[in-house]
This record gives sequence, structure tokens and C-alpha cells, in this order.
Amino acid sequence: MTAVLKHELRNYFHSLTAYVFGAFLLAFVGIGAVLYNIQAAVSNFEYVLSFGSLIFVVIVPILTMRVIAEEKKQKTDQLLYSLPITTFQVILGKYLALLILYLIPLAVISVYPLPFSQFGDVYLPTSYGSILAFFVLGAALIAVGVFISSLTENQGLAAGVGIAVILLNYYSVSLSEYVSSTALGSVAVLLVLVLVLGVVIRHLTRNENLAFGVCLALIAGMMLLYFLDGTAFEGLLPQVMKTLSLFERFNTFVNGMFDLTALVYYFSLIVLFLFLSVQSLEKRRYN
Repeated sequence: MTAVLKHELRNYFHSLTAYVFGAFLLAFVGIGAVLYNIQAAVSNFEYVLSFGSLIFVVIVPILTMRVIAEEKKQKTDQLLYSLPITTFQVILGKYLALLILYLIPLAVISVYPLPFSQFGDVYLPTSYGSILAFFVLGAALIAVGVFISSLTENQGLAAGVGIAVILLNYYSVSLSEYVSSTALGSVAVLLVLVLVLGVVIRHLTRNENLAFGVCLALIAGMMLLYFLDGTAFEGLLPQVMKTLSLFERFNTFVNGMFDLTALVYYFSLIVLFLFLSVQSLEKRRYN
């Protein structure tokens, strides 16, 4: 794993990837600090991070699009399979390299509240609690990006899908006000999600029977529940969109509350998507 980690870091710092990523993140947070802390004379640095979280929509997919997709395209993933390490160690090494790349500009950002506190009433526990949440939010989004990159050989496609997924999650709370809250509307959307899940299972396992069985079981259970108690689905879709929003949970920290359940949610997503990335590579390895 250490060899993979060093190799990835060497590639990032010998190219423009690390510098462009860090520059974009620092520039966007810097703009937020000028708008909020300096121009508007607002002492809450956490508002800057809330503003800066929008940059994840662009920089995370661009950062993660090549991490596995490029290996597949150039067929160098075959070399990874020949290493005396497990697929999990390969994914973990690549993921840790991305986290280190992310931590460097974040370490610079973590200094910002200190000079601001000399000129205003900055509540440092809230500021640094928000910085911690900002890091874990980015770590979860990077794990999602790694998984998307593991599904394709096309870096452009991986970046495009990543941008769409993160953008949808960013605006999911706002969009939840416009989606159907009726029971039938919720069931219709959930059916579509079940079919998407079936496609993902089929792609990861190459087992059509497993994908069909999972979809059939979920659809049967959903329809049974709908006919027994249709009111259980009323307002379900907007609530699910709010619950799954990573950025909405981050706003809890911005509002001055340390939400332990949000951290558990982020770490759960990291474990889930790294596990799915491992399974995606395992499928290709044995095929």
C-alpha cells in the first residue's frame, strides 16, 4: 500500500494536478473570506466554508476522474493486480494519496481564523469544528469520485458523472421542494432507483440473476407496502432527498452545532464507496 501511495503522490506533484487543485480550493475560499470576513465584516469564518463547499462540485470530479479510469485505459491496472498486495490496499493507497493532496490546502485554510480573530469576535470552536466537517465532507465526496472512476475507462465520462452527482446532491434540499410528495410519485421514483441499483449490481458482479433477484425482491416489497399502507410513502421522496444530502449535514456545523450523526454518516459513505470501488476492481481482475 505504501508503494501505491508514494507512486500516486509522485504522479500528482510531478504534474499540475496537485497545484491546480490546491490553487482552486484556496482561491475559492479566499474569495469567500474577502466577501464575508473583510468586505461584509462578518466574523463567522464558517460562512466562508459554506460558500466554499460549492467548489467541490468541480474540483473533486476533476481530481478523482483519472485515479482508476486512467489505469484501465492504459491497461496499467494489470500491473496493480500483479503486486503482492490486495485490491483493498491498492484502493486505500490511492484514496490516502488523494486525502493528503486535499489536506495540504486545507492546512493553509485552517490558519485563516487566527488572524481574523485578532480583528473581530471569531468563535474558534465553531470555526474549527466547521473545518473538520469540511474535511470529512470532502473525504466522502472523494470516495464517491473514486468509485465513479472505477466504473469506466473514460476520464471525461467519470468527471461528467461526478459533477452531475455532486451537483444534484448540493441542490437536493432545494429540489426537494419541487418534487412530488404524493405516495404514487415517491413509489415511481423509488422504482427508478431500484432499476439503477440493479444496473450497478449487474456491472459490478456480471451476474444478471443476482441483479434481477435484488430488483424483483425490492419491487415486490415496495408494492406490497404500498398496497397495505400507501400513506407511508407520502412525503417520502422529499424527506429522502434531504436526508441523503451531504451538504445539508455540513450546514449543521456551520450553524454552530457539532453533529456526531453527520460524521458517522460521512464515514459510513467513505467505507461504502471504497468497498464498492474494491468490488469494481475485483470484478475486472477476475474477468
